[in-house]
Amino acid sequence: MRQQPPGRPPVSMDGVDVSGSPHVQFLVTEHWSLLATRSMTWSEIFSRTGTYLTVLSAAVIALSLVANATGFGSGFQTFAMLILPVVLLIGLGTFFRLIEADVEDAWLVIGMNRLRHAYIELAPELEPYFVASHHDDKPGLMQTYAFRNRVGVTHWLSGSPLIVGVVDAVVTGVLAAVVGQAMGAGHTARTVIGVVAAVVAAVVLGTLGYRKVHHVSRDYQAVFPR
Repeated sequence: MRQQPPGRPPVSMDGVDVSGSPHVQFLVTEHWSLLATRSMTWSEIFSRTGTYLTVLSAAVIALSLVANATGFGSGFQTFAMLILPVVLLIGLGTFFRLIEADVEDAWLVIGMNRLRHAYIELAPELEPYFVASHHDDKPGLMQTYAFRNRVGVTHWLSGSPLIVGVVDAVVTGVLAAVVGQAMGAGHTARTVIGVVAAVVAAVVLGTLGYRKVHHVSRDYQAVFPR
C-alpha cells in the first residue's frame, strides 16, 4: 500500500465524471480483493494458533506418559530437553507471525478506509449509512476495526499474540526448570530459575512485539485524516 508522499496535495476524486467510466468497478474490485486478503489473514491467525496449541497439547501428553514410565528420572529430563525446544521454536514462530499478521490486517483496514473515502467522494449522500470509517488515520482505523475510538485492556488480553506469547513464556520457564533439574539444582532453585526465565521471556517477547508495531506505525502518514 503506497503512502502519500510529503508535500503532495491530498488525493481527491472531486470533478471525476464516473458516468460511463469504470472507476466504481475498479474501487469495488480492489475492496473485495482487500476483504478476501483480510479473510485469509484471519484464517491464518486461527490456523497457526490452533496448530501450535495442538502441538503443545501433544507434547504435554507425551511428557506425562514418559514421566509416569520413568518417575521424572533422567529419561524424562532427556526427553523433555529434546521435545520442549521444538515446541518453543514453533511457539516463537507462531508469535512473530501473529504480530506480522496483525500489522498486515491493520494495513488492509486502512486500504478499505481509503476506498470508502472514494465512495463518499463519488456519492457524498451515502456518508450517513456507513458504519465503518472513511478516514485512514489512527481514529479511523480504530473505528473500522473495533467500532470505537479505543480498545480496552480486555481486548489486548484476549488477542492471539498475547495468548501465544504467554504460553511461550511458560514453556521457556518449564524448559529452564528441567535444565536446572538436570544440572542438579534443588526444588527451590528450580522454581526460581523457571519463574525468572518465564518473566524474562515474557518481557522480551512483549518488547519485540511492541517495537515491531511501533516501527511500522512510526513513519506512517495518513492520506485522508479527520
